[in-house]
Amino acid sequence: MLHHIQTALRESVRADSTRVGPFLVRFDADSDDVYSNYAVPEADAEPTDEDVAELVSLFRAKNRVPRLEYIRPVPVLDAALDRAGFTVEREYPVMAVEPDDLRVPDVPGVELVEPVTDDELVAATDVQNAAFGVGSLIREAAIRRQRSMLSKGAVLLMALVDGVPAGAGLAVAPAGGLAQVAGIGVLERFRGRRIGQLITARLSERVFAAGHRPFLETEPDHKVDRVYGPLGYRVIGHSAGVRLT
Repeated sequence: MLHHIQTALRESVRADSTRVGPFLVRFDADSDDVYSNYAVPEADAEPTDEDVAELVSLFRAKNRVPRLEYIRPVPVLDAALDRAGFTVEREYPVMAVEPDDLRVPDVPGVELVEPVTDDELVAATDVQNAAFGVGSLIREAAIRRQRSMLSKGAVLLMALVDGVPAGAGLAVAPAGGLAQVAGIGVLERFRGRRIGQLITARLSERVFAAGHRPFLETEPDHKVDRVYGPLGYRVIGHSAGVRLT
């Protein structure tokens, strides 16, 4: 399944990417956040040192930190990046769940809505950015980004507590029968109430209902066992964030 997940991650950026050698590069025009600007290797990529140098030059020209995301190990690729001075910032557990194993928590007092209006899309964006400590986007950029993802088949959910946005997350447009559940963010004052679990579980249900399989990547911390494990998700491998500083 890891091979298929890597393919899904690659295809999810292809339409909006720039091709450099055996790399697909995704740049966010509205943010220099390192997690929003990255390259994904093509299948069986065997880059030359010149390919890697060209990749680095493109990132530098865009005033972005050179960074890649992919499932390791890929020996030839790993070696080429090592020679250029890239280092693994951390490895991220990749998790998946079977339909019969998915468990949806009961979270009283939380309403889940699917943002539709411009104001709702901005609110969902603001919640996600604040939860991850990312700078806010201007209104027009937030609307443009969310509508672009939705038009491609993504599903966005926002959690409300007494009508106040508390958290949000999305299921990325499916590719190859898989859809990544991502961007699950909950504002600090609402944490500890299983809101993130509820968003994740409901998004996973939506992915299964559409005939696809959900997966996610998470931080290598307590979320594996405390947040996603209780929903039925299990670690199946690791992806890596690799950067040049």
